[in-house]
Amino acid sequence: MHKKIKEIKSNESPPKVIKNLFNKNEINDFLKLYEQLPTTVHNKKQNVIKKRWLIEYGKDLENLFYQRVKNEIGDFKYDNLKTESGNIIYGLFQESYNPIGLHIDGGFNFEDLIYKQTLIPLTPVGSTVIFKNRYYGQSTNFTIDQNELNVKKLNYGQNKRSNAHIGLYGDKPFSSVDHKKYLNHEKIDNLVGLEIDMVYEWELGSMLVFDRTNLHCSSSKIDGKKIGLTTFTKK
Repeated sequence: MHKKIKEIKSNESPPKVIKNLFNKNEINDFLKLYEQLPTTVHNKKQNVIKKRWLIEYGKDLENLFYQRVKNEIGDFKYDNLKTESGNIIYGLFQESYNPIGLHIDGGFNFEDLIYKQTLIPLTPVGSTVIFKNRYYGQSTNFTIDQNELNVKKLNYGQNKRSNAHIGLYGDKPFSSVDHKKYLNHEKIDNLVGLEIDMVYEWELGSMLVFDRTNLHCSSSKIDGKKIGLTTFTKK
């Protein structure tokens, strides 16, 4: 568990959406940057392509990106995984063909004062489910799939697998209505005790901001594929 939980909690706030933060040309610039970046991971099992925003790419765009985010959340430091040479990464682009499952992006250093994360949609169709429930451990994929739980050998930056959320938030069954509407890619038994805080419907030009302690996942809504830019911050 994180060591600065009291300080982390003092910075927590409800998730929010900032509309019309980026114009059409700026969204196109992000997409052009995405095309230029080398692929970091192509996870064929999850059917997701991940690209790190490396410091030698899109420097002018990074200045704009940093200022827009800072205007919304105040001073911050990037907390994305570093490159093999130790350089910081501004964010992570993900091209997904399947919904991303229930997880937390708490980072990997329990000494850090983790803060907010942001999501900028670069394609118009998709949605993200933020839960009221919080977790103060490291980056984790939450699952009741025994095959996933048996995975112990993880590469650098991979989330651990855990079912520690089961029972942590009580035993109230998850809403069958919400499950059918938003999360039919998840086993409903994997959502016991969880309560939805916000469903963010993707909209070009907007940005979602939420705490890194919030459990979250993609909704089932997808149209072929979706591309988003996420960054993780700390104080």
